[in-house]
Amino acid sequence: MMDTRPLRRPAFRRLWSSTIVTAVGSQLTAVAVPKQIYDITGSSAWVGYASLAGLVPLVVFALWGGAIADSMDRRKLMLLTNGGIAVTSLLFWVQAVAGLDSVLVLMVLLALQQAFFGLNSPARNASIARLVPKEELAAANALGSTVMQTGLVAGPLLAGALIPVIGLAELYLIDALALCVTVWAVWQLPALPPLTTAATGRAGWREIIAGFRYIAQRKVLLLSFLADIIAMVFGMPRALFPQLAAETYAPYGEGLALGLLFAAIPIGAVVGGLMSGTFSRARRHGLMVIVAVVAWGAAITGFGLSTSLWIAVVFLAAAGIADMISMVFRGAILLSAATDEMRGRMQGVFTVVVAGGPRLADVLHGTAASALGVRTAVVGGGLLVIATMLVLAATMPALRRHRA
Repeated sequence: MMDTRPLRRPAFRRLWSSTIVTAVGSQLTAVAVPKQIYDITGSSAWVGYASLAGLVPLVVFALWGGAIADSMDRRKLMLLTNGGIAVTSLLFWVQAVAGLDSVLVLMVLLALQQAFFGLNSPARNASIARLVPKEELAAANALGSTVMQTGLVAGPLLAGALIPVIGLAELYLIDALALCVTVWAVWQLPALPPLTTAATGRAGWREIIAGFRYIAQRKVLLLSFLADIIAMVFGMPRALFPQLAAETYAPYGEGLALGLLFAAIPIGAVVGGLMSGTFSRARRHGLMVIVAVVAWGAAITGFGLSTSLWIAVVFLAAAGIADMISMVFRGAILLSAATDEMRGRMQGVFTVVVAGGPRLADVLHGTAASALGVRTAVVGGGLLVIATMLVLAATMPALRRHRA
């Protein structure tokens, strides 16, 4: 079962407990924003444009936020950015109550929110290594990832149930109130200043570039990023779920099929997190990443070959378990293989990779499906994940040899 050793550490327990609330609350806003944009425009294209408007500041500020997290007290940075996210959610509520019906206002607020998130995420993730001992990093990542994946399942379901009852605007307000819990939890943390005074106060382009040089000089860090890029870019077929629901699995009901396809991977990830006690104590972190990515590719290949919706859901859930294992050990590698003065920048790059990979996959799979067919695109992507990961593991031994 789940390895709960990190919860014995009061500081980590406070940070993790706040995540339980915000994991669901953030998903309420994630549902409310595209719903409101679609209600205003009646266009899915505008929903896509809004997503892009949020991605650009996320990428920019995640990289800069990583450098800032290495140059100042991470607790202070989390307080400022969590407060900023809460204010943004409150502004979402104000515009909804005021009935502005402005897509431009929504896109500006979304960009602002994602900028704050980009600044917050590196500091939050980098702080974990200061709150738990190294031998518990994998378990700590499993606990955090499980809560976030649970939010991906429960949040949208709760949003769908609440909108007809309390209305769209109140979802923003609930998220803002949930973020107050996070601010309080971060306030209770100990100070987390830089361990070396040399890094204090410097967070410019030189520091960001130094972070990329650091990755290039440490193959295990570079390979951990490449492993995620391989899995997500080649093997994340979510852009094809609507077409599969409408065509391949139409006899089951398009709505049911679409909901199950989108929910299956997060549900599998939650199951993987609940079973994390079976693998979080493993010492060969690099090998676990390789096995997990290959398993992801095999599960996606099986999904692509499935004609039964229920078998397809089982394969996607298996992919979710593999993804959870990969996340746990990639996160542990980043926190253990990097020195503290570089952890913020490593987490900034990690945020960019995690956010950008699936979006690149949407473009790749959509294009491949149009040219080759949906089944060929999914199966080909899964097989490409397996082949590429095995070649990378064989030719670059640093990852498979890495131990905790």
